[in-house]
Amino acid sequence: MNDHVHPPVPMFTPVDHDILVIETGYANPGYDAAYLIESDGRAAFVDTGVNASVPRLLAALEMRGLAREDVDWVLLTHVHLDHAGGAGQLLAALPNARLGVHPRGARHMINPAPLMKAVRLVYGAEFTDREYGTLAPVPEPRVVPLEDGSSVQVGKRRLEVIDSPGHARHHICLWDEASASWFTGDAFGLCLRGFRTAQGHAVVPTTSPSQFDPAAMHATVARLLAPAPRAVFPTHFGEVLHPERLAPFLLAQVDAQVAAARQLGSSPESAPAMHEAFAAIYLESLHAQGWQGSDAEMRAVLGVDIQLNVDGVRLWLDQPN
Repeated sequence: MNDHVHPPVPMFTPVDHDILVIETGYANPGYDAAYLIESDGRAAFVDTGVNASVPRLLAALEMRGLAREDVDWVLLTHVHLDHAGGAGQLLAALPNARLGVHPRGARHMINPAPLMKAVRLVYGAEFTDREYGTLAPVPEPRVVPLEDGSSVQVGKRRLEVIDSPGHARHHICLWDEASASWFTGDAFGLCLRGFRTAQGHAVVPTTSPSQFDPAAMHATVARLLAPAPRAVFPTHFGEVLHPERLAPFLLAQVDAQVAAARQLGSSPESAPAMHEAFAAIYLESLHAQGWQGSDAEMRAVLGVDIQLNVDGVRLWLDQPN
């Protein structure tokens, strides 16, 4: 395996302001992160990875000298399974924790069967069972719908919630004043380790099915930039400094995807051409951001995400706009 594409990644990476980046083990190294936030002996997880990730999250508590009883919140940016698949199993191991999630996503955590059915339609039963397993439900009294403008408390630390559609209509981002940073889930795209540059990260969009909305994505990114954040923490992957530098590249790629999709149309016959058009958009932007990898390396880093982005934009194109 090319180390430039999938570099080694530690399971736990402490960063400033009592934030721990947890490599969940899902997909490729440096692809999927959960975060542990600490304050005054209390803790919260942001996103969970999949069921197989839960032992890593529990090991993170032990490594930090925290008991399972010290966790007050498991906070989901949205309920796509690489972010929320392990939530039910994790909550079962954390006696005092509540699950915070967008109001649109709450019912899927209480009764995950319809969500699992939808995932199997997108990914197929074999892939879904292998990668995600069966989601454990979360008891309804432990689920807290988080509205725009609400907040949660972790020790003396407050995390503020905003509604952040664009990638999904059930997406929230969390503002952490202590670190002047956002936990962004998929709202700020993919900042994968395989795309590191001399300047830091590079970004590509994530527009996977089925709720991509380019206008909402623009509005969400503008809202994320408004407080001049020091950093963002996307699920894919890790602490990303200077998000204001990356945002124009992210949005330009979103606009280029939309333009290519409108030109090619959403018929099944157009899908291969759209796949190649999107790949060309990403490679050009990555090079403009300072990444020096090849087309083959770009495709290896992104893997199925190119086709998922195509599928999401094609679904959006078929909706009344």
